[in-house]
Amino acid sequence: MKKTLMSILCAGIASAIAIGAEVSTTTTTTTTGTGVVEEYTPGSTFVVKEKAGPVKYRYGKKVTYVTKSGKSLSDEEVRTRIRVGSPVSVYYDSDGDAKVINKVEIDD
Repeated sequence: MKKTLMSILCAGIASAIAIGAEVSTTTTTTTTGTGVVEEYTPGSTFVVKEKAGPVKYRYGKKVTYVTKSGKSLSDEEVRTRIRVGSPVSVYYDSDGDAKVINKVEIDD
């Protein structure tokens, strides 16, 4: 009797956990914006002048900087190569109205 009751209880807990995990699933879509850097302060301000006008981006927890050929940029290369007037593609996720950068791509 105790084994049967324990088996039913464990099955109920496992079902509740599976249902809870399924309900809390979210989807993130990455979007790309392109243009030239209009305003740039590392870690603080990143504004890109796109066709429709200037777009302000917010920095994510981790931002990757790469060239179009896929080479990752060092911190020193980021400081010297990203500046006002540089053409960029910005990969970002939306968080409400904010556009949160996760990757910046520059010309080789």
